[in-house]
Amino acid sequence: MQTGTVGIGSVFGVPIRLHFTFLLLMVLLMVFGFNGTESGVIQVLYIGLLFLSVLLHEIGHSLVSTRYGIKTIEIIVFPIGGIARLERQPKPQEEFWIAVSGPLVNLAISLALFIYIGNTRGMEAIFQPSDTNLTERLAYGNLALAIFNLLPAFPMDGGRALRSVIARFRSEAEATRIASASGRILAMGLAIFAIVSGQYLMLFIAFFVYLGAAQETMAASGRVLTQGVAVRAAMVTDFRTLSHGQTMRDAADLLLATSQHDFPVLAGDQVIGLLGRNLLLRGLAASGPDAYIAGVMDRDFPRVAPDIDLAEALPILAKSGSCALVMDGEKLMGMLTSENLSEFLVLRQMGFQ
Repeated sequence: MQTGTVGIGSVFGVPIRLHFTFLLLMVLLMVFGFNGTESGVIQVLYIGLLFLSVLLHEIGHSLVSTRYGIKTIEIIVFPIGGIARLERQPKPQEEFWIAVSGPLVNLAISLALFIYIGNTRGMEAIFQPSDTNLTERLAYGNLALAIFNLLPAFPMDGGRALRSVIARFRSEAEATRIASASGRILAMGLAIFAIVSGQYLMLFIAFFVYLGAAQETMAASGRVLTQGVAVRAAMVTDFRTLSHGQTMRDAADLLLATSQHDFPVLAGDQVIGLLGRNLLLRGLAASGPDAYIAGVMDRDFPRVAPDIDLAEALPILAKSGSCALVMDGEKLMGMLTSENLSEFLVLRQMGFQ
């Protein structure tokens, strides 16, 4: 689960989360969007339908990725679109079709709305929002979403499609650098235009595009550094555990005495759960320090095998949030934590590993 997001439900078993920047944009649209020619109800309806269009866009990605046997971990909705987080990096041919499927959904919605308008009545102008041109604005809004997301620059879908084409002839890292550079150039262009034209909402979008391009570069670098490396090379082997019969007080004392944030819970030699800091704090608040940790620990804890490729373990670790247990069958071998993984990647980048 990515930080800075709020869960709003699930579709086809895939969790849907809103990034805080999307919520901020919705507030800005609500504050500055009302005018004398459009009622508040229609304004809210317009924003809600645009959100639905973005969500359908991401579901399009998810359905195509499922066709290639790639599970979608979660969908995160951002101001200029969304991200369907996949359990593994698609191959170049797979990534191309997964990437373009989202904008194609918006194009289909736009085309359907234009056909409906043409068959029922004439087109109305959209420059002045009103209660009567909602359908037209939705049609053009979906068209704009499709065109914008097809721009060949990260973090848009067009950037992913561009990377997939380049990756057929060059390395993934080089393909990512090219697509990310396009994203940064686009972001700077949008920022300059926003300042010159006074369209300061576009400045917000430019910042998001630049940030997304930088994050994609970092993610791709991480994948390159972890490919061909076994999980056991990056796992923590010096760690403390808890017994299922211990209390919240015992766990809190251990949290303060060590640098660990997550503790495997054992019954004898068998691992039966994982107690993270957030679960511990919630348990303390709800049940008090004398409650047993067995009542709040995660029994369905994430696990990875020690000999699998570290790149394959990254999505599992990302889904869990901060920690996955390294298990050889039912034997606890170590812990794979986001903090230790970051340190491992820094050392590997410097040529230490």
